[in-house]
Parts: sequence; C-alpha cells; structure tokens
Amino acid sequence: MAHTFLKAEKIAATALGLLQREIVLPGLVWRNAGGSFKGAAGDTITLKVPARTSAKEMALRPDRSSDLLEYADLTQLSVDVTLDKRIYNPVRITDEEMTLDIETFGQDILAPQVRAVVEGVENEVASLMTEAPYKHTVTVDEAKPANSFVHARKHLNDEDVPVSGRVAVVGSGIEAALLLSEQLQRVDASGSDSALRDAQVGRIAGTTIYTSNALPEDFGVVFHRQAFVLNMVPPAVPTSAGYGATQSSNGLGLRWIRDYDFERVQDRSLVDVYVGTNTVIDPTDTHGAPNTALLRAVKLSLGS
Repeated sequence: MAHTFLKAEKIAATALGLLQREIVLPGLVWRNAGGSFKGAAGDTITLKVPARTSAKEMALRPDRSSDLLEYADLTQLSVDVTLDKRIYNPVRITDEEMTLDIETFGQDILAPQVRAVVEGVENEVASLMTEAPYKHTVTVDEAKPANSFVHARKHLNDEDVPVSGRVAVVGSGIEAALLLSEQLQRVDASGSDSALRDAQVGRIAGTTIYTSNALPEDFGVVFHRQAFVLNMVPPAVPTSAGYGATQSSNGLGLRWIRDYDFERVQDRSLVDVYVGTNTVIDPTDTHGAPNTALLRAVKLSLGS
C-alpha cells in the first residue's frame, strides 16, 4: 500500500481555511496597502493620502488691471505603516503525545495555533478602531438603534466620504439592541426576513453591519474601508527548519514551522506573522479648510 503524506503547505492551508468565517475585522479594513516591505527602511512603507481642494469662481468680463485668479494650495499628507509587532503562538508536543494522543496534527495542533494568531491580529485591529481620533460620535438609542446609523451616514456624507466602501461593525451590546429593535424585526423596515444572520447583522441606511466580539460591547464604528490599514507579512521559512510553509488566504498570511528538540525529545510548532496598523487621516475638507482630524469614520457609543 502506498503511503499518503500531507505536505506542509497543505496542512497550513487547511488550518487557515477552517477559520476564514470566524474572523471579522481583518476582512473589513484596508489590508496590505502600499506594496512590499522588502528593503523598506525601518520596516516602514508610506501611503500617500490624496490632497483635497475646492474650485474657485470669478465673474465674466472682470477688471483685468489686477490678478484675476485665486490660486489654491494642495497639501498632500502621508501615512506610515510600520511592521512593529510579531504575533505568534509556539507549542511543544512530546513524543508521547505525538504517538498516543494526537490523531490529526492539522486539527489538533495547528488549527488552534492559527486561531490564536489570527485572533491576535484581530485584536490589533480592534485596538486601532477603539483608540482612533474620531471627529464625530453618535450615541445609539436602544429604543431606536437604527437611527444612529442614519446620523452616522449624514456625518460621512457631510465630510464627502465616498459611499462605496462604507461598512459598519459593532460590539455585542449594540448588536443586541439592533436584534431586539422593532425597527429590524419588522420585515417592511429591514427589507428582508433573513437579514440577521451570522456576523452580518443586517443593512441599514445603505450600510452593511457586522458584529465582532473583539470590540467592546458598547462600541461600534461606521467607516470607509480605507480609514484603517492592516498590513501582514509572514516571515520567511528558515532553511534549517525541518518542516514549514507560508500560506495566505483572503489576505491572512501566516508562517508555520515545525522542528524537533532532541534534548527534550519533543516537537515544536510555531505560527507567526509580522503586523503593522495605522489610521488614515484626510488632509483637508473639500472647502480647503485645514482639518487635521478627519478620519473617514464615525464612532458609535451605546447609550445608557
């Protein structure tokens, strides 16, 4: 009988695939923007934030004895994204465990490791969102929670944030308020009798709403995907590692290496990734006025 062995890439890809539906935040933000970090000084890449300006106007047949045109200034800002953290999970497996206890390495060992690392990445995004410099905050009324998304939409509209690419994510408290609200329970109000499923809570005021347990229960944010940046780079697999692979699935790239510790007669398995995050601040509003804290997002806070 021929032997069948799973390759390192196959095992890593399988473990990643088991978790794609369970992790929310990394799939909602601007991911891996700016290209490769290879050779980047200080492990940093710079994203250009396009300048915003406004048109001028003048009367026809003006007095041409003086300057006719009023010139506009363009100030283009940049956002640095630095790979400043390694998120990792190492596990030791004894000979006895490998021989007598473990049935499937991918599911018994690697899948929990992958989940731990990807949850760590999601926690980084959650911290980025909760600590961001918001210009606007909307209080969510538990009696009419859908109204807050309308108010958030107005703020984004007033700031000329593009409609395409907007999304919302909320903690469990705001999610519960939405699920209990008659505004969503009525089919005629929500537009569908099957809108409240899985991580996608529903769609209100043109914005799809998700829930994430990584966020505080009383926190939420309506945002454009480019408001938050997440870059992930899997480290290279060392040539000395007995077993290893890098895998990327839907932008979640991880490294896995496995070797043997002869002194302690045990296997070692490591899953890790380099991570960098940042917020994207627009330089000006469309009227040319300075606006140093225009994040393309509106914070939601659950009222008492």
